[in-house]
Amino acid sequence: MTAITEPAEAVRAEAVRNEAALAAEAAVDAAESDTAPGLRWQLAEQLDRRLGDPNAAGPLSYARAAGDDAAEEFPADACELLSALGVHHYYIPAEYGGSLTDFPQLLEIVRTIARRDLTTAIGHGKTFLGAVCVWVAEDRAGAERLASLVRAGEPVSLGLTERTHGSDLMAGEVVAEHTDGGYLISGEKWLINNATRGRLVCLLARTAAEGGPRGFSLLLVDKDELPDDTYRTLPKVHTLGIRGADISGIAFDRAPVDACGLVGREGEGPETVLKALQITRSLCTALSLGAADHGLRVAYGFAAGRELYGRKLLDLPAARRTLAETYADLLAMEALSTVAARSIHTLPDELSVTSAVAKYLVPTVVDDILNRLRGVLGARAFLTDYYAHGRFQKLERDHRIVGIFDGNTMVNLYALTAQFRTLARRHPVHDRDPDTVAATFCYARELHGLRPGRLSLLARRGSTVLGSLPKTAEVLGAQASREPELGRAAALAHTLARAAAELHTRMRAARPVPGGAPVESFDLARGYSICFAAACCLGVWQHNRRLVREVRTAGLWTSGLWLEAVLARLMDRLEQAVPGITGPQPRRPAAYDAALESLFERLLGRLTAQYEAGDLFSLLPGRIAEGPPC
Repeated sequence: MTAITEPAEAVRAEAVRNEAALAAEAAVDAAESDTAPGLRWQLAEQLDRRLGDPNAAGPLSYARAAGDDAAEEFPADACELLSALGVHHYYIPAEYGGSLTDFPQLLEIVRTIARRDLTTAIGHGKTFLGAVCVWVAEDRAGAERLASLVRAGEPVSLGLTERTHGSDLMAGEVVAEHTDGGYLISGEKWLINNATRGRLVCLLARTAAEGGPRGFSLLLVDKDELPDDTYRTLPKVHTLGIRGADISGIAFDRAPVDACGLVGREGEGPETVLKALQITRSLCTALSLGAADHGLRVAYGFAAGRELYGRKLLDLPAARRTLAETYADLLAMEALSTVAARSIHTLPDELSVTSAVAKYLVPTVVDDILNRLRGVLGARAFLTDYYAHGRFQKLERDHRIVGIFDGNTMVNLYALTAQFRTLARRHPVHDRDPDTVAATFCYARELHGLRPGRLSLLARRGSTVLGSLPKTAEVLGAQASREPELGRAAALAHTLARAAAELHTRMRAARPVPGGAPVESFDLARGYSICFAAACCLGVWQHNRRLVREVRTAGLWTSGLWLEAVLARLMDRLEQAVPGITGPQPRRPAAYDAALESLFERLLGRLTAQYEAGDLFSLLPGRIAEGPPC
């Protein structure tokens, strides 16, 4: 990753320091260069190193992020540093002159930024959200024009929502009136990220008076080309979290846009938006992964140093179990997120399901992680000045927005209920090419470029990912007969596969009611998402277990340690979502299970090792810029 734009003086000095650090640590990269591709977060390491130690002074330091948040100031210097390092080039596919060759790259990058500051990750990354509709539309001339502007550092926003319509895009009132050679736009878009700071707005507007699925189109509006009296930006909206973000709006009054501003073909706006959102929803999980790592790191550091009842907080059984379980939750969500990002390439025709699962489950679980870690931190989870720059309370506030944008929790669950009959009829999927399945789960497999033409609004063939669950559970059972230490993981996998089969039977019987899906269908959708995550974890285990023997995180994979822990956690979540689905009740509470107690103690040992080594909390190795704790 190289500097592309000329940074300001302070940012330039920071970049020089980061270049020196990069050279000093080149030996570390060389020592691990024999690791199979994809089995190390190399891009994340490089970016984090160049951003500098977040505990020191700098545009993307923890202290600076806390200060900007308190002042409700946009993190302009942090975004400038990211652009100076060329991060925005990863918002552009390589075919249009950018650096993005596969979407797991973008997952790495956004996760790295979000681990430091969610406001910056959302504010800077918004450009990808604004631009992705153009990449999906496959209008090469328009894509090349936009790519040149993004490369030059121009922010792009996405104008979808309106004050009185929210997620109901088909009720939009912004109108694009036909004229000779273009359109005249009138109306207001509200709660738009970077509406004021961004030069470009990818706008969904009504192009047919009657509206409807073919009555809306996408237009790329360049504010620099509009007469001043034809548009105005709306005031910044004050928010609970991401206080410094530019959450505002824009109003148009017969603003002229040339015909070349049309994205794709007229009337295809909603379809393009929905397909583009499948990509962005799959990648929003990076924000949650970064937040979970940050929160867990703060909580672990506090527990390791805090004395309570005459001993360290970390020595108390309840704190130890909470830290270990939230670590397992993070690892499960990382596996799901990585599979979702890879599925953009390998299974684009199923992304309507994959993206809905990822966008619902990962932010929901991470909200739960942060809620539980708040109990470890106690009062310091709420204070702004007395511990770690008040990072936790800011983090918790900031993360709440992730479950809302790009389709909120209920929108994504409803998207699953709408496909129940097809998903149930096609489960399990057997007709996928084995190479496609392997590329979805195996981190070392090379991915082909994005093929927007294969994106689909419905998964007509069912879900290959969840369809793999019965087979991977069966394979794990066979492995356990040779490796007894895998026995508990295999038993959990078998129970989850059986529960998934029962879940599909219930999905097949579900019937829509006037106005949408019945309440119980949403519980089934929650259960479906959890079974999907279990399938991701089993697939990742089976396709990577022999490749990670020489990496630093090999201890997590030994004897199926991480797999057993995450499957145990997912089974508990499944039982909460759909009581009775995993077997007869009541079951013995997990807290009194001696085997589980031993399991999570061993997992806590791996968490401790990663914390003390200055590594990302992850299934794969990745150094963080702050290094080991002092």
